[in-house]
Amino acid sequence: MKLAIVHDWLTGMRGGEKCLEVLCALYPEADLFTLVHVPGSVSPVIERRRITTSFAQRLPSVDRFYRYYLPLFPFAIERFDLHGYDLIVSFSHCVAKSVVRPPGTRHLCYCFTPMRYAWDQFDAYFGPERVGRVASAALRPVMAGLARWDRATAGRVDRYLAISQHVANRIASHYNRPSTVVYPPVDTTFYLPDGTRPGSHALIVSALVPYKRIEIAIDACRRAGVPLRIVGAGPDRPRLEAAAGGDVTFLGRLPDEAVRDEYRRAGVVLLPGEEDFGIVPVEAQACGRPVVALGRGGATETVVDGVTGVLVADDGPAAFADGVRQAMRTSFDASRIRAHAERFARERYAAALAAAMQETMAMSPGDAW
Repeated sequence: MKLAIVHDWLTGMRGGEKCLEVLCALYPEADLFTLVHVPGSVSPVIERRRITTSFAQRLPSVDRFYRYYLPLFPFAIERFDLHGYDLIVSFSHCVAKSVVRPPGTRHLCYCFTPMRYAWDQFDAYFGPERVGRVASAALRPVMAGLARWDRATAGRVDRYLAISQHVANRIASHYNRPSTVVYPPVDTTFYLPDGTRPGSHALIVSALVPYKRIEIAIDACRRAGVPLRIVGAGPDRPRLEAAAGGDVTFLGRLPDEAVRDEYRRAGVVLLPGEEDFGIVPVEAQACGRPVVALGRGGATETVVDGVTGVLVADDGPAAFADGVRQAMRTSFDASRIRAHAERFARERYAAALAAAMQETMAMSPGDAW
């Protein structure tokens, strides 16, 4: 089987790239196509692929400002020539699922989410307070057009896999297509407890972008009187630092080993925003640490309320502060938390993905899952 893998962009090792990494390890001869690749930004397993980029790779400062080129991405993804491949596997949160499939080629899409900024989170990315009133007004019809194109090209996929039931519902709503849930992988052989005694502080591991709602956690920890450590980088850091007090420590981007140590030392790990899946809560639980999360989206599928953490019903800082207090005074069983996280081990993900690929290849021409 000749395999082509399509990924939106390769600019860092986040949850999506960890999903991609498993497939690259399973099929080392597969060719990889992506809009933009920042060399050295992803793991060696991915970097060793033959990587084909689009014309977007040559755009000015695309490594830092690739999101501002969104209107060009539909044109770029459709320029890839995938003739000669038996199967395309796309990893898509933006436009990868809309790659043009040649006749006779099967297409399996592992969908992280229908693109948030075009469908239902425009203000979080391109609202007036983010980019200015004029730019926001100009971008609104552009993103609306991108959403129409996204829906119109949904039929280029033979079968969808979703990272959570929450995303499966979004795929059904926006694309009118069914999907199979295959949870993303967590390296439970790397993220594991080591006997470290947890501290009395809270931890966030996150990109510092608006929809993550980090300011809610900052306010909640202030109300609860709990120190907060924040791992991650992003454009929201200056704004968040201005809102934070002396009990908030910004650590920036850290290597995986240092992040694992932060998980192990934390009293509780926080997820204040609604996530499509949320890899951080599972990594934290693999290290035996409880999670306080907003009780919406993927967290309802990864956190067991009262057993592996606390799910907060209300999205305000007062309710989240109550959740932090409750978690800090609860004696959680680290072994039960760890056992729950093992449901998301890499081996289970790899087996489910390989089975879906075989089933997709066995489909008759013209069939859709």
